Amino acid sequence: MSQIAIIVEFQLEPGKQAQFEKLIRAHAERSLKEEKGCLRFEVLQAIDSDGSLIADCIWLTELYESAEAVKEHEDSPRMPILGEAIGSLVANKRLIKAAII
Repeated sequence: MSQIAIIVEFQLEPGKQAQFEKLIRAHAERSLKEEKGCLRFEVLQAIDSDGSLIADCIWLTELYESAEAVKEHEDSPRMPILGEAIGSLVANKRLIKAAII
């Protein structure tokens, strides 16, 4: 079974980035610590072509050892709690899943 990558783009509500970052970084750390199938979990801020930060645009890149590890992550009891905590901070979200080839 292939490793699975997840990429998530969040467009945040104006002025909510610091609050979102605190929550999502804690989530990333817990995922890496508690889920043995979570191989990588990075929190990124988008940049413009000149290298300047794009406000309120955060990306996640995650790598899991298998589809089963992704399911374990998605079924974690932390996920609904996180969803509720960040729901009002997020204006739009795009999620991409892909197999590593």
